[in-house]
Amino acid sequence: MPGTAPPSGMRDFLPEDVRRREHAIGIIKRVYERYGFEPLETPAAENLETLLGRYGDEGNKLIFKILRRGEHEATGQADLALRYDLTVPLARVVAQYQAQLPRPFRRYQIQPVWRADRPGRGRFREFYQCDIDALGSTSPVVEAELCGAVADALGELGFADFAIRINHRELLTSLLRAAGVAEDAHGAAMVALDKLDKIGGDGVARELAERGVGTEARETLLVFFAAAPDVDQELARLGALVTDERGAAAVENLRAIGALAASTSAAGRLRIDPSLARGLDYYTGAIMEINVADLPGSLGAGGRYDNLVGMFSGQPIPACGFSLGLERILVVMGERGMFPASLASAPADVLVATFDAAGAGPAMRLADRLRGAGLRVMVYPDPGKIGRQIKYADSRGIPYVAILGEDEIKAGSVTMKHLATQTQDTYDQAAAAAAILERLPARG
Repeated sequence: MPGTAPPSGMRDFLPEDVRRREHAIGIIKRVYERYGFEPLETPAAENLETLLGRYGDEGNKLIFKILRRGEHEATGQADLALRYDLTVPLARVVAQYQAQLPRPFRRYQIQPVWRADRPGRGRFREFYQCDIDALGSTSPVVEAELCGAVADALGELGFADFAIRINHRELLTSLLRAAGVAEDAHGAAMVALDKLDKIGGDGVARELAERGVGTEARETLLVFFAAAPDVDQELARLGALVTDERGAAAVENLRAIGALAASTSAAGRLRIDPSLARGLDYYTGAIMEINVADLPGSLGAGGRYDNLVGMFSGQPIPACGFSLGLERILVVMGERGMFPASLASAPADVLVATFDAAGAGPAMRLADRLRGAGLRVMVYPDPGKIGRQIKYADSRGIPYVAILGEDEIKAGSVTMKHLATQTQDTYDQAAAAAAILERLPARG
């Protein structure tokens, strides 16, 4: 007998789970649209060549490949893959439709992605990303608005204790160079430094040693990456450490982003973190990550990737984006009791009871009338004892049971039983909906 559990790292979503997801997605979508972002969707599968080489060696290993089909199946080769993120598909779309899209182009995309990763707490193989991206401008206004949008979204979801860590890839490269790390070891050093908040300075030092970074360079790096809490102080400190023009320009870029973000909901939440690296190879400028106090991992991340679209279009198109991780957000909201009580709502406002087969037609007509007035209505499909039907409604939290017996059908009326108070009133069917709607709590 086959098992009934879904594949490891993938989940079924029961009604309460779906309501919670739709609640969070609805808030995030409304915030994104307030910032002028437009919706976009792309296929679940991409050509394998579209994805390979965009995420680094580690990312390539996590791509879910799709075997060739039909007569090619026996080869064991793959030509398609499930999308790994929403950014590379966006770059492909912009290259494909650049003549039809405005510039700047701002889009949001809320869809699932797939990674063949090791499942864990808040980490899944199938999960939703909630992305916003702006293409066509190098202005720091873009980064500032992205930070403002995600800060608004998290604030409206109920988060208050989050910070937006920000760094710059050019600044990181300049600091590695100034510390004496060989160019061919930069990638390995970035991977280690990105773990500073997780494994601490000693852990990073060990990883740097394992990756071939010398003792003096390791010690210098750990001094370099001891961030100051104040943004202005940290930028001044980093500006004094960099030794080349690109590093200095990166510091000024971060300064401009911080000044502009001060006019958004991200004000007071930015933290300059020179150890932030972000693992994806396509980032070229500012990089961001959202962290919550006393919570490992992040709720979202992003950055500037000015060269990615050019890989598909043959011409450079500047771009920057931010992605909120829906699954992790939902896990934390559930653990903290952040969902409104109204989400645990009943599937209907009214259950129409049926006594016999002859009453099914009148019950259906009454239900249609009540639905037309804005009520959520369920018709109990199996006629029989009214007590059993009331018990079902009570178990599902349905507040009203419409009793439509022979007398009510003849009179064109309906008796509405309120289960919480165990009271009932009889109304003309034309007036019943308005009476019930007036008594129900507002939904919103």
